[in-house]
Amino acid sequence: MKAVKPPIADICLILEGTYPYVAGGVSTWTHDLIRGSKSLTFHLVSLLPKDASLAMRYELPANVTGITHVFIQDLPKGPRFMFGLERLTRELEPVLLRVQRRGGLAEVAQMLEILRPHAGRVGRSLLLDSPAAWRQLVRMYGRTHKESSFLHYFWTWRALMAGLYSVLLSELPPAKVYHAVSTGYAGLWGARAALETGRPLLLTEHGIYTNERRVEIAMADWLFEVDSTSLDVEGGEKGLKDLWVDSFVTYSRACYEAATGIITLFEGNQRLQIADGADRSKMWVIPNGVDVERFSNVKRNPGPRPPTVALIGRVVPIKDVKSYIRAADILRRSVPDVKCLMIGPYEEDPAYYEECKQMVDGLGLGGAFEFTGRKKLDEVLSYVDVNVLTSISEGQPLVVLEAGAAGVPSVTTNVGSCSELIYGREDESPNLGPGGEVTGLSNPRATAMAIRRLLTDQDWYDKCSNAIRERCKAFYDQRLVEQAYGELYVQLAEQPDQRPDIPEPPVEREAG
Repeated sequence: MKAVKPPIADICLILEGTYPYVAGGVSTWTHDLIRGSKSLTFHLVSLLPKDASLAMRYELPANVTGITHVFIQDLPKGPRFMFGLERLTRELEPVLLRVQRRGGLAEVAQMLEILRPHAGRVGRSLLLDSPAAWRQLVRMYGRTHKESSFLHYFWTWRALMAGLYSVLLSELPPAKVYHAVSTGYAGLWGARAALETGRPLLLTEHGIYTNERRVEIAMADWLFEVDSTSLDVEGGEKGLKDLWVDSFVTYSRACYEAATGIITLFEGNQRLQIADGADRSKMWVIPNGVDVERFSNVKRNPGPRPPTVALIGRVVPIKDVKSYIRAADILRRSVPDVKCLMIGPYEEDPAYYEECKQMVDGLGLGGAFEFTGRKKLDEVLSYVDVNVLTSISEGQPLVVLEAGAAGVPSVTTNVGSCSELIYGREDESPNLGPGGEVTGLSNPRATAMAIRRLLTDQDWYDKCSNAIRERCKAFYDQRLVEQAYGELYVQLAEQPDQRPDIPEPPVEREAG
């Protein structure tokens, strides 16, 4: 029987660790974008950890035609023998070394060219588990990290190589336009799609992926910075954190170089994109949008009830929930009847969730603080007086806009576009006034004092509530976002096939 080719979707959305299996701001943005583009069909490429749950958090709209799953680091086993394997590993080696030293699209194109003749014939057995792969690993260790623990380099190498190969060897469904919703592995997959199909690649960055990975890698307790040249289990990995970061920079650069358009949510992000190799001439700003009509119709519950504040988000380190807990402890001393809620999923990082619960118990917060799990947002916004965000990294958080459209002011850290959301854009004329307050990172006292002012000064609260509501209506309505993306999709879908220009790879790149 003839193989049936999958239908060509108008848009292939490339999603890493988000929609439709993980709830959150980016997933909500994705869901709203698809629902608002009813005349277009979408295929989803979902890049996930290999042990990820496939329980859906969203009901897929009717215009989603299919999902392709790519499980990072999960390669097909493949055959155990192939003529020419030693030659293949030696061809790949200099390219892999440049990938790990801040490469870009040239390295991705070279890898695809080398692997193409062996498509369907190479997998984990040959690329990771064979004697030829072992010899490749040993040579790369000797060239770049011979002063580090070989044991730790071994596991780092395998994790990085498995992630890279799982993306480059995965299924590639056809589409008129490919749209990556981050760089990282999603950006790498998008760069590959642009190279292999010649179809336009669009990139939207909510937060800057490489910055977020830098934070996570710096905080990781599975990497150490201790000198050791041995097979000793106790040895450290000097420079192995850089190896991870530089590999992710390569994936970001490859995506930037392959993309027809690079979208971010606010101009401040563009400086970071340019620092990682993005071309200013490809850049556009399309802010987040929310259903202003829906949230402006939320009926506020005046009470009687205690003054209530909430952090609405995932219980993960990047949200810095611990600073919120400390702020709650400070706040209750001046607002004794305050109720502080942590509203959102806590399954993503169970260990961090346990640490947060222990902190709440240790501070004796008792009935003043509650982890509620997921709640319906419209219901939450009917009784929450102040929205709090203590993140150490964000793009343009939807929750600030959703709360703002309902007239709920926010206290946020100075991350992403939060200052712009709270105090107004440069082109806001006349300026509508503050919609809350922005504080420094990891500053529980400043957060607590800003919340206290909103809860105890009614005139100030009313001014902030009105300002953020009007700002959301004027600049952040979902209908404006849908229109911008709709026009862009149609324009790109009509373009002829054209593979991106590939920069000439240097003989050797300096480590960043």
